[in-house]
Amino acid sequence: MTTRAIELLITWFGSGYLKPASGTWGSLASLPLGILLNWALGPSILVGTALVLYVAGVVLGGVYLVTAEHPDPDDFVLDEVVGQWITLSAAPLSLVGILVAFLVFRLFDIVKPWPASWIDRRMHGALGVMSDDLVAGVYGALAVFLAGGLFP
Repeated sequence: MTTRAIELLITWFGSGYLKPASGTWGSLASLPLGILLNWALGPSILVGTALVLYVAGVVLGGVYLVTAEHPDPDDFVLDEVVGQWITLSAAPLSLVGILVAFLVFRLFDIVKPWPASWIDRRMHGALGVMSDDLVAGVYGALAVFLAGGLFP
């Protein structure tokens, strides 16, 4: 892959450059394709695609971080895409379900319940950047799934 292609993927087509709250913008930018994949192919394909992106983020994110000025730069938002899609996979495909999945993932990504907080502090490089959001996505999916009866 070219450096430009890696940058496009890691920044989720430039959404990571939006300020403030680039992680929120990355999560928001992930929704159209995530909703389409979930609707057309189902939640298991959405999770599978998220896991492929997780691996890509660990491998290609390492390349991206070589030139980054910070160990977890704001523009690196592929981790938010992965976590958001995992949470989205448990949500009903309704406006309320999608909104709740978005908000729940952002909450868990910001709060970082254990072990996401441990990963955020102790794991370095692209593996750490990607893994804490993977955990936040799993927590988000569990919360959305458990609250499933509350959705219209």
